[in-house]
Amino acid sequence: FLCVYAVIRYSSTINHSLNVPFRWRSTAAAAAIAKPSTQHDPQSQENRKPKTGILMLNMGGPEKLDDVHDFLFRLFMDRDLMTLPVQNKLGPFIAKRRTPKIQEQYSKIGGGSPIKKWTTMQGEGMVKLLDEMSRETAPHKFYIGFRYVHPLTESAIEEMERDGVERAVAFTQYPQYSCSTTGSSLNAIYRYYSDRGERPKMRWSVIDRWPTHPLLIELCTATLILSSPNMSCLYLQVVNRGDPYPQEVGATVQRVMERLQHCNPYRLVWQSKVGPMPWLGPQTDEVIKGLCQRGKKNILLVPIAFTSDHIETLHELDIEYSQVLGEECGVENIRRAESLNGNPLFFKALADLVHSHLRSNEPCSRQLTLRCPLCVNPTCGQAKAFFANQKL
Repeated sequence: FLCVYAVIRYSSTINHSLNVPFRWRSTAAAAAIAKPSTQHDPQSQENRKPKTGILMLNMGGPEKLDDVHDFLFRLFMDRDLMTLPVQNKLGPFIAKRRTPKIQEQYSKIGGGSPIKKWTTMQGEGMVKLLDEMSRETAPHKFYIGFRYVHPLTESAIEEMERDGVERAVAFTQYPQYSCSTTGSSLNAIYRYYSDRGERPKMRWSVIDRWPTHPLLIELCTATLILSSPNMSCLYLQVVNRGDPYPQEVGATVQRVMERLQHCNPYRLVWQSKVGPMPWLGPQTDEVIKGLCQRGKKNILLVPIAFTSDHIETLHELDIEYSQVLGEECGVENIRRAESLNGNPLFFKALADLVHSHLRSNEPCSRQLTLRCPLCVNPTCGQAKAFFANQKL
């Protein structure tokens, strides 16, 4: 097998029960899927005053077909994610035009995104471990803050304030930092307080990146041994401004291949290109075609930048590439590595990240304090200063 690492930028996870060929599932993940959590709503966590709140940040994904338009509308109107000419008019136009096509894709993978379900399961596993690992900061409670679907980041902050959280941790669920994903979520937290002219009642800090965390590398390595590979994408103009995302994704891939002793040749490729703007390449579909033309017909796709299944894994990788494109190109074997989803070791990784962060007593990483050298978004600098200047 030739490993193809891909990075998926725009995520919205889907129904895990879909039985797609060309997939392998590890025993741990299969067990987690067989016994899903009975508690699917973060609101139903124990009725107690949390001392520490962990806000799990992600883009989110539409849970049902009727949610697709609002999801796309918020996405194409987010200037932190992308800048379009006359965005207040072009954004809504693109969202409306793309809605039927995206709804059709979601209908093929169960009718909606499972990302809230997976995030809830991961949050439950994380805080259960944290209450044992870090009694001095307990009780812990997780909150979900999505950018483009409910529960929105702003609603989660309101809930945290109402709960009387003393210490708030903004915890990005993207291991590798980008201004367009993690940065957008952090800007939303800053704007929440800035727009209201209020000071936080909570003491904020942020886990803004974790591309080489030992347990993440261990999980990715184990997933590759038991199954297959993955992808993602980014506007080229964002890269050219100095966004660290490509370098951090490359760091994750390098650590995983070192653990595997470079047992297979590999390439880092990108996917989920949308719109007319130039994107970082090479694109996954073009790479698959090129490899086949050169006689490489056993390919493992590894989604290295997202931790839960979503539309890009379940539709783009599993259907568009592994089935349709694979058959067109004459691929002999093309398989996709499973996502971390409900793997108990992933819960441990999340808990370890939060525990280490709380013990460090640092508001953020050193990297977060540095703006992209050619940054044109003033909110980025203000949001970075907001977190860097928090008094813990």
